[in-house]
Amino acid sequence: MSSDYTIHKLKQAVGIYPDFPKKGVIFRDFFPLLRNPELFEDLLNVLEKYVKANIPDLQCIVGVESRGFLFGPALALKLKVPFVPVRKPGKLPGKVKTESYSLEYGTDALEVQIDSLEPGQKVIIVDDLIATGGSMAASVNLIRSIGGVVEHCLAVMELTDLKGRDKIPAPVYSVLQY
Repeated sequence: MSSDYTIHKLKQAVGIYPDFPKKGVIFRDFFPLLRNPELFEDLLNVLEKYVKANIPDLQCIVGVESRGFLFGPALALKLKVPFVPVRKPGKLPGKVKTESYSLEYGTDALEVQIDSLEPGQKVIIVDDLIATGGSMAASVNLIRSIGGVVEHCLAVMELTDLKGRDKIPAPVYSVLQY
């Protein structure tokens, strides 16, 4: 099966909800991909193929809370590398490092356990969506602050009109663009 056909199948399965969560927003729902084991496997295979072709010496996958936790561990298992979570404040035990970032209205923050990576360890960061790029950029800064080397940022979907990838200080790959 060709890669283009697989991407087309994945894109066709994503649900579209106009005016959710508020009027004027078109919400893209990737949960149908998870409800269909064949499509979920196709998605993981696309991500695995990309990583093997572009980051052959990958040492760890970092997943961003919360939906990065749906893809990150499964991909880490396929690639036989560790998985490290980046979480909202107050969710991780032990010593953590925190990185704040701007939202449309206000700020938010992410944390990682400071001993979760070895200095110089090569990682990719995985999340479901790149919109404005704030949480992914914060994740890159956070991982670098504890000595990790961010090779790539991977996302299932990207809202290209929002130009979030321009804010991310690492190479970006998204499976589906809207």
